[in-house]
Amino acid sequence: MRLPLYISVPHAGTRVPPEVQDLCALRRPDILADYDAGADAIYSPLQDHAAGFSTTDIARSLVDLNRAPDDLGENGVIKTHTCRNVPVYRTFPDEKLIQKLLACYYIPYHEKLSSGADTSSIKMGIDCHTMSVIGPSLAPDPGRKRPLVCLSNGDGTCPEEWINVLARCFASVFKEKVAINKPFRGGYITRAHGVEMPWVQVEISKTRAYSNAFKRNCVLEVLRRFCHTVLSGM
Repeated sequence: MRLPLYISVPHAGTRVPPEVQDLCALRRPDILADYDAGADAIYSPLQDHAAGFSTTDIARSLVDLNRAPDDLGENGVIKTHTCRNVPVYRTFPDEKLIQKLLACYYIPYHEKLSSGADTSSIKMGIDCHTMSVIGPSLAPDPGRKRPLVCLSNGDGTCPEEWINVLARCFASVFKEKVAINKPFRGGYITRAHGVEMPWVQVEISKTRAYSNAFKRNCVLEVLRRFCHTVLSGM
């Protein structure tokens, strides 16, 4: 039986959309420094266990699915700079091209997430990320060492009891302390779709102290324990 969860992995891609291939100023190392390294290996296997799953191969440096559709700022949905302050474009896309990018890559992803709230087998969404060991320059915690796991529901996107149980499950399986809403308080996906059903954001450190296979197995065990404790009777 599949877990009653919708798994979202919005930052695992590294592909430059063909629509902006000629405008993009980023080198391959810039894209790799900006994406959620390890996210595909850790979270994509969950599609075999969860009731819903979405990801993308598009680089978040070019189209960031975890931003509001009208956020065109420095670190917005269509960015001027990466999280390490590297310019993204030689020439910033015009309005027509921006709308094309949103129509091709952004809107379908969010429509699919919204459809999960209408599925009786799905009770909660998990927006899955990996985070740098040290906060990069445009992060809320630049230069600071981060915890192994950070959970977020900063805008009330899931009940406090649920996130506390989830934190205890992570702490029990990983044998490390778990942060809640620090350094992250949840992104656009959890805020926007949290009005449709409960959502929580999960960030796991990119630390090499644990392999991605170990992290993957731990996350699956955590989610199994959480669902058994909180969602099994719903």
